[in-house]
Amino acid sequence: MAAGAGDAGPGVAVPVELQRDRRLVCVEYPGIVRDVSKMLPTLGGEEGVSRIYADPTKRLELYFRPKDPYCHPVCANRFSTSSLLLRIKRKTKRQKGGLGPGTQPAVTFDMEILGIVSTIYKFQGMSDFQYLAVHTEAGSRHMSMYDKVLMLKPEKEAFFHQELPLYIPPPIFSRLDTPVDYFYRPDTQHREGYNNPTISGENLIGLSRARRPHNAIFVNFEDEEVPMQPLEAAVQTWRRVCTNPLDRKMEEELGKLFNIRPIWSRNAVKANISVHPDKLKILLPFMAYYMITGPWRSLWIRYGYDPRKNPDAKIYQVLDFRIRCGMKYGYASFELPVKAKRSTYNYSLPITVTKTPNQLVTIHDLKQGLGPSGMASAQKSTPNKYKLKDSVYIFREGALPPYRQMFYQLCDLNVDELQKIIHRNDGAEDFCTERDGWCLPKTSDDLRNAMSLMIRQAIRSKRPALFSGPAKAEGGKEQLTYESGEEEEEEEEEEEEEEEEEEEEEEDFKPSEGSENEMETEMLDYV
Repeated sequence: MAAGAGDAGPGVAVPVELQRDRRLVCVEYPGIVRDVSKMLPTLGGEEGVSRIYADPTKRLELYFRPKDPYCHPVCANRFSTSSLLLRIKRKTKRQKGGLGPGTQPAVTFDMEILGIVSTIYKFQGMSDFQYLAVHTEAGSRHMSMYDKVLMLKPEKEAFFHQELPLYIPPPIFSRLDTPVDYFYRPDTQHREGYNNPTISGENLIGLSRARRPHNAIFVNFEDEEVPMQPLEAAVQTWRRVCTNPLDRKMEEELGKLFNIRPIWSRNAVKANISVHPDKLKILLPFMAYYMITGPWRSLWIRYGYDPRKNPDAKIYQVLDFRIRCGMKYGYASFELPVKAKRSTYNYSLPITVTKTPNQLVTIHDLKQGLGPSGMASAQKSTPNKYKLKDSVYIFREGALPPYRQMFYQLCDLNVDELQKIIHRNDGAEDFCTERDGWCLPKTSDDLRNAMSLMIRQAIRSKRPALFSGPAKAEGGKEQLTYESGEEEEEEEEEEEEEEEEEEEEEEDFKPSEGSENEMETEMLDYV
């Protein structure tokens, strides 16, 4: 507090007391606030503001019509600041005898620092378009539909059968709330003799350039023969990129892997050797072909090896496994220790200032391997920089999978009980089917059920509170997981805190039949 600051005269510094323990948050409200009790609900109330402040990645939303569920908010960005909140009082002391000619009343100022402002929310964007629940009748007469589409109290059956105009408002109009200048690219000037690459009609929209081919060979389960050697273009591409000893070492290591085991998943390869993801895209088509459908779908198979003619390839079949969750299983999806990578329920408008910049990979990096001059840099990389943990492809009892959706090979299920299920028909593999391969029918379902019970026990040990009232399915049998379905595989990062792939939570999802669209994300890397 600084009282009587006016007595010190103009231009004189006045000491004030700074309350460092009071941290404040400032909101630059885009309006004139006359009633704080009406202003606060537009920001979500104290609870809503506190929830947004607790998460630095969230934006503060302002609803000008907080009681209207169809009101689109205007969003504020969060910034750090170092400001002070001052309270200044101006006091005028009038003399009792009245003011004589030329005399001025005594004016003093009291200043007080209320606190330090460390965070500020600024509404810098434009307000989104609004869509009111109003229907325009004949004669340009407007009819409000709020009382007809909003159920504010328990209603009778007639409320749901009343005739109403179709009203389906969009959830959002503009994904960006700030104007962006779009700079059209100039026409590319090619050298003389250049011909545009042949592309299909479905790629005419949405691609800024043709995909760089990686010369992979795709094989369907119905194809009669398998390739014996890579395409000449794949060989030339790898020889052109393989320019240092590290690249030749990676080629030798991958060749040893395929000699030990003729079929590998990409995650299994990345967990056994350290190789740059972009180089792996070039090296894999040089060493193996890719199976699209059947029991070995999404796997890389050594050239010349046909798993459909070798019963020993049974242990290399793929198992598409998803963790089951839901109220009937005893826990919801958000209660799982294995969290989803992304969710539509947590969608927020993108903030350009908080976006993570893309990590560019240059041709120089590819040619030099992991570090300058073909040697691993001590500062930027280690020998295992790109190596993943073995949990991305190996299942062990008592350990939770790193992702909610996993693609295991049967030989990587390191549990004796599961291996007994796999080898039930050893020596009696008569024929290979597209669904079950060399295994007995429904082997995949039996494996999923057994793995689900193991995962339930692992979750029970980590979060016993979830099972205070264990949920039982019909017939007294505990059911746990999703049935496996269409795959959504992405390249996993090498960091320890990797998040999981998002999957649709459907209770009755049928097992995959080997659709041609599976592993589309990985396939596009090699088209």
